[in-house]
Amino acid sequence: MFLMYVDESGDCGINQSPTQYFILTGIVVHELRWRSSLERLIDFRQSMNSDYGLKLREEIHAVRFINRRPGDLKRILKHKRLSIIRRFIEVLSQIDDISIINVVVDKQPKQPAYDVFECAWKALIQRFENTIRYRNFPGPANADERGILFPDRTDDKKLTQLLRKMRRYNPVPNQAHIGSGYRDLTLQTVIEDPNFRFSQHSYFIQAADVVAYCLLQQLKPNSYMLKNSGTAIFNLLDPRLCRVASHSDPQGIVRL
Repeated sequence: MFLMYVDESGDCGINQSPTQYFILTGIVVHELRWRSSLERLIDFRQSMNSDYGLKLREEIHAVRFINRRPGDLKRILKHKRLSIIRRFIEVLSQIDDISIINVVVDKQPKQPAYDVFECAWKALIQRFENTIRYRNFPGPANADERGILFPDRTDDKKLTQLLRKMRRYNPVPNQAHIGSGYRDLTLQTVIEDPNFRFSQHSYFIQAADVVAYCLLQQLKPNSYMLKNSGTAIFNLLDPRLCRVASHSDPQGIVRL
């Protein structure tokens, strides 16, 4: 069984939205490597506690770390909070048993009727499905693998309905060399409804949040990240990126 923990960066709005991009990031780990991967994240959090005073129960939420008033975290200087984010990414890049899928929606050229949420989630779920089906994830490979979603709290009802629909009807455009038209590729490997999590209770969800934020800063950085070399942090993840998710992008990023 493969588990995919998902969080987002940006918002789904098109009209008068403050962000040009909406990003979904999925951190994928096999059930047999879940415990060892979690231990690596716990070790990282313990080192952040000793080095910066970040408590294990305190959530790493990238936007709050960098953009917004950090609340109790103001006791940790901003440049140190950026160091925590960078070190989080470095640790993720060293965990051989995880794989990271990223979907980016550029909202600027989209029409008002374009459903950012649905299109982004369909793309992410389809890549998760395909990568399991073709046995392209690292780690153990059982004869008949399945996958399950663990998203941060989002539009829970809409996502649940979308996943159920994709099991019954899932039209996917043909590739250019095949010709126009669609194939009905209903989901076969992704099982159950999404199992929603609160990010403050999941280090994996927090990892997805930080990755999505760093990708956003690569695409459209804020002034602080631009000044402090934050735009390059995402590239540290190169060994863990799921390149088969998109053969047209060198980092496997699915761009919509």
